[in-house]
Amino acid sequence: MITLAVVFSFILLTGTVWGGVRLTSVFNNIASCEGLKPGWGYACLIEGLGKTVLFDTGAEGQQLLFNIRQLGKKPGDIDVVVLSHIHHDHVGGLEALLTVNPSITVYVPASFPSSLKEGIRRHGARLVEVKGPMQIAPAVFTTGEMGLSIKEQALVLKTRKGLVVMTGCAHPGVVNMARRANEVYEEPLYCVIGGFHLQGRSESTIQGVIEEMKSLGVERVAPSHCTGERAQTLFEAAWGADFLDGGLGAVVEITTKGEKSGGENGR
Repeated sequence: MITLAVVFSFILLTGTVWGGVRLTSVFNNIASCEGLKPGWGYACLIEGLGKTVLFDTGAEGQQLLFNIRQLGKKPGDIDVVVLSHIHHDHVGGLEALLTVNPSITVYVPASFPSSLKEGIRRHGARLVEVKGPMQIAPAVFTTGEMGLSIKEQALVLKTRKGLVVMTGCAHPGVVNMARRANEVYEEPLYCVIGGFHLQGRSESTIQGVIEEMKSLGVERVAPSHCTGERAQTLFEAAWGADFLDGGLGAVVEITTKGEKSGGENGR
């Protein structure tokens, strides 16, 4: 366990025109530093790409807002919210966020219930319904909604090293979502971050997922949330130094092309 003063970070080179990108886990059941409130769910704050983007909102609004503020961020600075899928542990914090910052654009899978969409509009936020792949902000894209019984979208960041794919729970399959990002945006897969939905799965099943992700060329992984302890251990063994901490409070720092990178991970 590390403190907020010594938050895990790793340097990644990107080809965007912005001065630096930071991904901060602000809601997660896996705790990576003290002073925050862990809870079942997922939310990640993305800064430095022209707009501040929040991917998912966790299960509880006050907990989400506490973590954001405790990490030195301001809920009012968030421009865009992207919701991966309808489950409460990913959308539960939205109402509290909209109460303190209604000037947000919210991207949701088109299959979301009309009641939730109407609630977003009532708060004064702009709603965008997502069906297929689309651009959300500079260097920020979505796979479009995927899956059958549970529709879900993944967030995709374009970087100089390749694509960073962010999954909420990966109900359609983390391999399927990574492959979709690769096929749609036609760039190599550099890193996959988020919930991989492998909790309770057998070791052979998990190893199969690892082999497929390796075959897709995924260079780094940062699994958390619903990935499960067994899968976390197997992914760490498979990726070694390229296994990244994705728990609550963990930070991934992205340095833009042309800036001097620091640390052994800035390659």
